[in-house]
Amino acid sequence: MSLPAASRLFRSALRTQLVPTANLKSKPAKHEVTAGEQAVALTALMAAILGPSGWILAHLEDYKKK
Repeated sequence: MSLPAASRLFRSALRTQLVPTANLKSKPAKHEVTAGEQAVALTALMAAILGPSGWILAHLEDYKKK
């Protein structure tokens, strides 16, 4: 019973603009990011996320023994 009431409330809020809409304006990029820069950033991101996880998974048996 509360779900339809919440749904009606949300729909009403959107209809009456109680939730303000964002005024977004886009411009061309000031600096074009090259493919090399993207590759370096993606590699660093993946190393930062997957490196520690891989280390833990590779040494899982060592952690179980302690």
